[in-house]
Amino acid sequence: MGDNELPATILRLPATHGPGDDKHRLFSYIKRMDEGRPAIVLDQAYAGWHWARGYVEDVAFAIALAVRDERASGRTYNVCYPASLTEAEWVKEIARVIGWKGEVVALRSEQLPASLRRDVFDFSQQTSVDSSRIRKELNYSETLPFDEALKRTIEWERANFPAKVDPETFNYADEDAAVAALTR
Repeated sequence: MGDNELPATILRLPATHGPGDDKHRLFSYIKRMDEGRPAIVLDQAYAGWHWARGYVEDVAFAIALAVRDERASGRTYNVCYPASLTEAEWVKEIARVIGWKGEVVALRSEQLPASLRRDVFDFSQQTSVDSSRIRKELNYSETLPFDEALKRTIEWERANFPAKVDPETFNYADEDAAVAALTR
């Protein structure tokens, strides 16, 4: 950034969803919704975790803007949706677009089946960022309405299952038992 001969811009990119998402970020939720699961079970800490997200075409558009606009030189921009949703809110948005009427259930880690535990990450570190600078300075905005971006992601995920899926990821008997334990 300090080299005047080589203009640079830093773009802090979000967790990107949409066609080509090699992490299939929405897949497990969509599969459960499509299979009519009554609940999607999340780790309580994960359910409340904020994360910056964006649709692939919007992220590409932000990159193109930064490359083409000289005002971006020497600047740092966050690229993401205007609101940073929690994971539970994100799942509810996916559900709303799909039309799934189930419930999102957040359980303490020790109540979860092993397949749903997320002990690897520290969810006390929130990733709630502000994308107003790129919006103001470069006139960035999403290229598609939010619902359309989600619909396109859902269609792509349904047509492009991950190459490898651990069968334990969808251990519905364990999920049902964890939810049933709440009512005892």
